[in-house]
Amino acid sequence: MNNAHFYEPAKGHGLKHDPMNAIIGPRPIGWISTTDAQGRLNLAPYSFFNLFSYSPPIVGFASTTLKDTVRNIEATGSFGWNLATRPLAEAMNQTSAMVAPEISEFELAGLTPVPSRLIKAPRVAESPVSFECQLTQIVPLKNAVGAETNGLMVFGEVVGVHIAQTLLTDGVYHTADAEPILRGGGSGDYFAITEAARFTMKRP
Repeated sequence: MNNAHFYEPAKGHGLKHDPMNAIIGPRPIGWISTTDAQGRLNLAPYSFFNLFSYSPPIVGFASTTLKDTVRNIEATGSFGWNLATRPLAEAMNQTSAMVAPEISEFELAGLTPVPSRLIKAPRVAESPVSFECQLTQIVPLKNAVGAETNGLMVFGEVVGVHIAQTLLTDGVYHTADAEPILRGGGSGDYFAITEAARFTMKRP
């Protein structure tokens, strides 16, 4: 495409806003719950999150720096993932506030921590779907010449799954019924999943 806008990220994009987050989007939200070694609770959303393996189920999220969430996971070896939904959007946004480790984002957002069955990290009671995850790897992210960046990729095996019964119909989980939200570009763009937007393709 001769009329394409080309740029080298290391030299700047030359646009009003970095387009990378908008191009790779919308993205699932890693709403990660943890506890530190002293039992203090933490809850934070990460927009670099996804499922990477079916068997065993492994999820992962990237943190741009070494934050409380990653420190807590290093200390306890576990974390929770909680589905961010349209009704919980404002509460999820509140948990993105930069606060001291002794301040619980659960309390800030008016959310209820509930004990997990298999891990130390709590779950968000209001979320209709939660994963209990055991840490498998924390991988420093490197650039093209092999130098480590500030970013860290955290992987965890899903060892427990909680699904609200209302989201199961004849044993089938319906994605749109949970009203999940996804992170888009811009300073605060999100997208919703609806049944009207669904289409089906069979693999060849």
